[in-house]
Amino acid sequence: MRSEEYQQLVWKRTPKKPLWKGCLGAFLLGGSICLLGECFKQLYLYFGLEEKTSAALTSVSLIFCSILLTGIGVYDKLSRVGGAGTLVPITGFANATAAPVMEFRVEGMVLGIGPKIFSVAGSVIAYGVAASALYGVIYYILLQIGVVS
Repeated sequence: MRSEEYQQLVWKRTPKKPLWKGCLGAFLLGGSICLLGECFKQLYLYFGLEEKTSAALTSVSLIFCSILLTGIGVYDKLSRVGGAGTLVPITGFANATAAPVMEFRVEGMVLGIGPKIFSVAGSVIAYGVAASALYGVIYYILLQIGVVS
């Protein structure tokens, strides 16, 4: 079987979902996550916390909710309905980090959770560290030559 024939066979066998349904689900779920974040932020501001502190606690709260929902198996069900709406950066990353932990927890802390926790997040963390170091060097050079202040 040639590659083109195989691709046609896959295309025929792949279940089709209505585009409008996927877009609507992603819009509603992604919007709901953002609305929840805004509710957290306004709640923290209402209790008298500063803007920066409220923003930080909002991030922590969304990460906690995402990991909790992943742990009890709800996040996967939400992603079936909301699709790409679950990829809101902070909650999607928390889910991507927690999901392998839940999958490999039966293998124990050393052989299961330990190595698998960074299977997705490890590359993101490594890129973040390398990029921040590079940006820091560039900023330092620009600062020294007087381009930025």
